[in-house]
Amino acid sequence: MEEENLDLTSKVYKLIIEHGKEGILQSNLWKELGLTSRDGSRLAIRLEKRNIIRREKVLDDGRWTYLLIPLKLPVQIKSIELSPCIVCHDEEKCSSDGIVTPYKCTELEKWVLQEYCEKQSSEEDS
Repeated sequence: MEEENLDLTSKVYKLIIEHGKEGILQSNLWKELGLTSRDGSRLAIRLEKRNIIRREKVLDDGRWTYLLIPLKLPVQIKSIELSPCIVCHDEEKCSSDGIVTPYKCTELEKWVLQEYCEKQSSEEDS
């Protein structure tokens, strides 16, 4: 029984994460998983007590429900896959106090600025 609850809790959390920062309505989550609202609420409360998600009370189509929002999203490789450090010829010599340092690397600076600008642009489009 405990293993079954753990598996179900994992499924719930996975679905919440898949919906990203916007979260998912608790009522929609239960429908997707075929759970009763009672069982679903217990699972959400368990995740909230573990500080894994936040439950926000919202009005949806005239009914009160909760918006389930993940507090932390898993890191994705996409965030660093284009980093110049991965293919840098000076990577072995690079250190915070070395001759080659990330503090003075123009390639790293260009990449960070480009990533920042792209993120700002995508947020403005949303």
